[in-house]
Amino acid sequence: MFRLALAITALALLAVELAFSSALPAGSLPAIAAPGGGIQPEALVGPDGVLHVLYYQGDPARGDLFYVHSSDGGKTFTQPLRVNSQPDSAVAAGTIRGGQMALGKGGRPHVVWNGSSTAEPKGPPNPEDPANSPYSGLPMLYSRLNEAGDAFEPQRNLMRGTFGLDGGGTVAADSQGNVYVAWHAKAPGAAEGEAGRRVYLARSTDDGKSFSAERPISPESSGACGCCGMRLYAAEDGTLYGLFRTARDQIHRDVDLLVSRDHGQTFSSRRLQKWEINACPMTSMAFAEDDRGVAAAWETEGQVWWARLPASPDAPLRPVAAPGPAGKRKHPRLAFDPAGNLLMVWTEVPGWSKPGAMSWEVFGADGQALTASPQSSPLPVWSFAAPFWSGSGFAVIQ
Repeated sequence: MFRLALAITALALLAVELAFSSALPAGSLPAIAAPGGGIQPEALVGPDGVLHVLYYQGDPARGDLFYVHSSDGGKTFTQPLRVNSQPDSAVAAGTIRGGQMALGKGGRPHVVWNGSSTAEPKGPPNPEDPANSPYSGLPMLYSRLNEAGDAFEPQRNLMRGTFGLDGGGTVAADSQGNVYVAWHAKAPGAAEGEAGRRVYLARSTDDGKSFSAERPISPESSGACGCCGMRLYAAEDGTLYGLFRTARDQIHRDVDLLVSRDHGQTFSSRRLQKWEINACPMTSMAFAEDDRGVAAAWETEGQVWWARLPASPDAPLRPVAAPGPAGKRKHPRLAFDPAGNLLMVWTEVPGWSKPGAMSWEVFGADGQALTASPQSSPLPVWSFAAPFWSGSGFAVIQ
C-alpha cells in the first residue's frame, strides 16, 4: 500500500527540472538547491533508489518542515508535503534544533523536530524556567507519512516525563517496524545544570503508531551538552547507534557513542574523542553505512572528523580529520558510494547568524583523501548541506 502510494505521488512531479548549481567548479560536486529556497536539508536514499528530502522554510524562530521525494536522482521532485500539522511549529535558528528524518518499514519517512515556542502540544513545563516563559514546555515532536502517502499524520509530542528540551532530537528506524526517537533533557530530581541532563529514548515497535514512555540511555555521570545536537542510526544488522556530546564537570564536552545490540533495550557507552571547553559549541553529528559497516562524523575544536565504527567495542578507533587547518568547521554529513568511497561535507561558519560555506572532501575506501584540498560553495544562514549517492555519482542538496 505504502510503496504504491509513493509511486502514485511520483506522478505529480514538478514540471521544472532543478538545475545543478553553478557555485561549484565544473566537473566537481553537483549541487541541487533545496526546493522553494529551503534550508537545513536532510537527504536519504531508500533501497529502491528513491531520494527522500526534508527541508525547512520560514522564519528561523518558527517555521515549517516540508518533504519531497525524487525517482530520478534529484532532477525532479514531487509536490512538497508539509510535515508539521501546526503551522510555524518548527525552528531553524542555531542550526541544531531542526528536523531529522529516517526511513523505516517499506521506506516510510519518520520525522522529528524540536517544537518552536508556539508549538503544540506542549511538553512538561521546565521548573527551572520562569512560569510565563514561552520556552518552558518545548515539545519533542514526531510525525510519519500516512498510509496513503499523501500527507503527514498530526504531530505528536513524545516528552511525557522529561523537560528542558534544548539541543536537537533525533530519529532512527529500521525495516522491521522499530522506530527510535531520542533527545537529551532533564527529569525530576536531576542535578542542576547540564550535569543533570541525560539522553532519553522513546521506542516504537509498530512502525511509529505508538511509542513507549521515554527512559534514560546515557550514563548518569556523562551529563549532556545543552545546546548540542545528537544523532541516532539503525544499522542494517539491527544495531542501534547514538552520538551525543557530554558535559562532565562542565568542561569535558566529549563525543560519546551509545550502542545497542538488542533493539534499544540496553546500551553500552564509549568515548570517541575528548574536548575540554567550558562552553556549549552547538555541534551536530552524522552516520552513514555501506557494505563494510557504519561510519560516524562529528566536530572537535573546530575540526570535523569521521571514523568507521569497529564491530568490537574494544577495537581501536581511527578518526580521520578533514584536510586543512581547523577553524570554524561544523555540521559534517556523510554519504558512501558503492565502491566504499566516502563523501564528507561540512559547513564553514564565520559566526552566529551569518552565512556560511559548504566544503567537501572524498575519501577512498582506505580512508585517504582523494583531492588535493577541500572545495567550497556558499550556504544560507542557519543551513548546511546534505550529500547523497544519486546512482551515477555523488551529489549534494544545499
